[in-house]
Amino acid sequence: MSPSRSFAIPTVAAVAPADVERAVAVLTLAFSADPVTRWTYPEPAQYLARFPVLVRAFGGGAFTEGTARHVADYAGAALWLPPGIELDEAAIGASLPPGRESEFAAVFEAMAAYHPQEPHWYLPLIGVDPARHRNGYGAALLQDTLRRCDQDHVAAYLESTNPANITLYQRHGFELRGTIQVGSSPPLFPMFRPSR
Repeated sequence: MSPSRSFAIPTVAAVAPADVERAVAVLTLAFSADPVTRWTYPEPAQYLARFPVLVRAFGGGAFTEGTARHVADYAGAALWLPPGIELDEAAIGASLPPGRESEFAAVFEAMAAYHPQEPHWYLPLIGVDPARHRNGYGAALLQDTLRRCDQDHVAAYLESTNPANITLYQRHGFELRGTIQVGSSPPLFPMFRPSR
């Protein structure tokens, strides 16, 4: 590490409606080696064609609610769903590869069992361009909305699809609630951050 390296706090801002595709693109890069995502879309062409559809389906409410955030001119993005905003299950189902419906349904059912009943912010997707890792972008994206959670005394929830990210979430107050693993799926880790 260079002693002259600057540690400026990365700038986080709302995703503008005209920039939704930039947010989808960076999330597509970010999840290209994610264990659960690539189990879902094992073929590269399938992943590139279908994962952007999943991003819009799974986190699309963040675009319409104005709660999608980006950092450092789209080095990363986070799609936060505020309390009361529901997932579009039909759109999510349509984005998944055909022929494995029962497998995916079992995973989503297990995920639903951990989802908190109390009002909370839900983080279905957060990611940073792999070429721009280790710059504090993920932490900045988390801190940005967690400040709002704390101001409003509201909990936050996510499912980590990569065990390598658990410590990052723990540093920001998320607690591991268990492990979800159904059939041949890699494990997912539900994590809850109580209201403060």
